[in-house]
Amino acid sequence: MEPHGPRESPPWEGSSLPGAWPSSALGQAFSQILHQFAGQESRRGKARSAALEDLAALLEAKECDRLFEGSDASLRGMPEMLGQVAKALGKYAAPAEEPEGKGDRHSEVAEKAAAVALLFLKLLRKVEAAKSSLVCPAWKTSLRPLAGHVYVFAVTHSLEQSWTSPRSQEVAGQVLALLLQVTECGSVAGFLHGENEDEKGRFTAIMGLLKPDLTKDSWKNNPATKYVFSWTLQKVTRPWLSQHLERILPPSLLISDDYQTENKILGVHCLHHIVLNVPAADLLQYNRAQVIYHALFNHLYTREHHLIQAVLLGLLDLFPILEKALHWKGDGARPTTHCDEVLQLILTHMEPEHRLLLRRTYARNLPAFVKRLGILTVRHLKRLERVIIGYLEVYDGPEEEARLKILETLKLLLQYTWPRVSCRLVVLLKALLRLLCDVARDASLTPEHVKSALLEEATDCLVLLDRCASGRVKGLLAKISHSCEDSQVGNCIRRVQQLSEGAPCDAT
Repeated sequence: MEPHGPRESPPWEGSSLPGAWPSSALGQAFSQILHQFAGQESRRGKARSAALEDLAALLEAKECDRLFEGSDASLRGMPEMLGQVAKALGKYAAPAEEPEGKGDRHSEVAEKAAAVALLFLKLLRKVEAAKSSLVCPAWKTSLRPLAGHVYVFAVTHSLEQSWTSPRSQEVAGQVLALLLQVTECGSVAGFLHGENEDEKGRFTAIMGLLKPDLTKDSWKNNPATKYVFSWTLQKVTRPWLSQHLERILPPSLLISDDYQTENKILGVHCLHHIVLNVPAADLLQYNRAQVIYHALFNHLYTREHHLIQAVLLGLLDLFPILEKALHWKGDGARPTTHCDEVLQLILTHMEPEHRLLLRRTYARNLPAFVKRLGILTVRHLKRLERVIIGYLEVYDGPEEEARLKILETLKLLLQYTWPRVSCRLVVLLKALLRLLCDVARDASLTPEHVKSALLEEATDCLVLLDRCASGRVKGLLAKISHSCEDSQVGNCIRRVQQLSEGAPCDAT
């Protein structure tokens, strides 16, 4: 076969009789295209462009209609050859890690991806045509080496990223849709774990393709790899995920341990997905759950509210798994838990925190921690009291998310720790009455429905506080109800007097 020369004709032409050249020439043609992709660095750009044109012309040739039929002995080894071609195409269109300020090359990546996607569409249409052929017993076997590389390419360029364009996203999405159609899968999840129990799925193969780019030294060479890994991982749920735990946990920990916040959040989401979809027994084995816990816990010292939110959600789902390993015999005080440790750190950070976004993030998750600990929240009662009073005093913007969540926390606290509330009656009562007055006099842009929610939540807290204090709140409020000049505050006080029954509330 002649080496690649002038562009007058594709390299395989002239190697056989017109219209029906031998099938062995097909392998030679693909081999020549692979050689062009692997050319010297100085010629690689031109050689690869030429290879794309040759491949496009080759896929249009009639001989390629038999690629996936499996009826010709001369086509033996062709599936592996096509897999190598698909790998080369994916590498050609892959984004490269670039220094800051040189993102102009991303448009070039998008153009390459659109061109490669068109070639993959042609190739997959050949498979689709072979499926309907009567002489097609082996199209699934022929597709296997190809499918993984096509999937990685499609996911890389169908997600909205800096290296994609609307055009490249569109054609990459078409490639993914056609791949699912060709493989007779109804969804990406079915493609990965198998549509039924008898089908193996392709998750293992795809993780194998990604593994070389997910090591400590290589995972940043291709910025798309972490997104492909994360997106693919999120598609596989229980009960299929547990068998792949050894493959998915190390990359997730690696990504979460990066110095960039974006990567930390991506890794934390991966770890959270593992916690939700792998059985507790598997996570407890070899102390995997402890490893995940420490990976998440260390992020609590950062000041990025998006990361803190992701970490707290992951920890709340991890606590039940960690507590399965704890055994309380009932002959002494219950041991402190990981939830205690996290709550103690959160409260430490909450007290001096002045950034509104972080205050909202902490307050948003505080009720879940109180629910988790229940009556054991008494261990943190003094610090919780200081945090609640401090947060109720500070205006939080039009939506008042932090103060609303703090009031929700206070309601839970009154329900779970009511025997310890009476000695804190005066402090909590003053804080709630001050809040009522602040909200009633608020002349800012706070919507009326938010003000109403604050007044209602504060009133509910006063009712609970009165029941925990055996009706003492009702007696104290009676002294000020007649002298109150604000109608909204007066209405709240009257409501407390009407709803309070003077009976101690029960722990829930």
